[in-house]
Amino acid sequence: MGVQNSPEASLDEKAVIAAAERALSDIARVRQEVAKVIFGQESVVEQTLLAVLSGGHALLVGVPGLAKTKLVATLGTVLGLSASRIQFTPDLMPSDILGSEVMDQDENGKRSFRFVPGPIFTQLLMADEINRASPRTQSALLQAMQEYHVTVAGRPNDLPRPFHVLATQNPLEQEGTYPLPEAQLDRFLLQVDVGYPDLAAERQILLETTGVSDAEAEPVLSAARLLEIQTLIRQMPVSEKVLDAILALVRSARPGNGDAATDRHVAWGPGPRAGQAMMLCARARALYDGRLAPSVDDVLALAEPVLQHRMALTFGARAEGMSVRDVIAGLVRQAGG
Repeated sequence: MGVQNSPEASLDEKAVIAAAERALSDIARVRQEVAKVIFGQESVVEQTLLAVLSGGHALLVGVPGLAKTKLVATLGTVLGLSASRIQFTPDLMPSDILGSEVMDQDENGKRSFRFVPGPIFTQLLMADEINRASPRTQSALLQAMQEYHVTVAGRPNDLPRPFHVLATQNPLEQEGTYPLPEAQLDRFLLQVDVGYPDLAAERQILLETTGVSDAEAEPVLSAARLLEIQTLIRQMPVSEKVLDAILALVRSARPGNGDAATDRHVAWGPGPRAGQAMMLCARARALYDGRLAPSVDDVLALAEPVLQHRMALTFGARAEGMSVRDVIAGLVRQAGG
């Protein structure tokens, strides 16, 4: 106990609190700027920002025309990140994303290969309709998302830091699509479901976006400042109670762990990466809400975006018309939500 009461420890604690309060005001300004351009959709904006603040990637699932692309472009501006967009199509090749080697010839006639980087060499990558590309192209993106470098002609090329993929997927159009493999889905920290705006937000959209000029967001952070906030989030304390809640929730979603409803309805459940995502996002959500430590409520609120793409239902559960969301809602109720 003597160590905790030492002047160094209290000074360190004060420094952490001061850093957290600075981050709180930065995040509040980010939220303000995004709200100038994206109307309503608070939970979509929150979850997408949580994924980026936690240092991860997000998969945005929703029908066309719900401002998913606009949200990603706005985040690039507000967070001070270089951004690029790739429209995924069935004929897209890995080299269209990663880049390729071209042969150069100097004035003496000597030839050499030069690497021309592809659009993936950016800090915020918008991967539009990711499930329309072939598995080979998807796997090229998978390596980048996991290892933060890409291999071209046998040589690794590091990606810029920070590096985030915000991918979109249209749930309606299943013709000519290649569903993402489980391993790739697991690389996304969160799956963000983008629904239709409510009446008030849709009214505002009609008024604000059909005039002579649209509102534009201003930069708030820089890439370096975002990295500082991401580091701070990893340093935030997590209580034993919150840690136990994360473990209990993630493990209850796996068959064979003593939960009768899960055993009946779930074919396979989330792995340890789900718990890691929950730990990071719960801390980020606390900061996003203006708090210095996460609570069990943060864990329960994040259950759906963290777990839904890391689980699959049994044939029987699907035949009964159940969805993964129904199963997760039951687990959250059971956990005291």
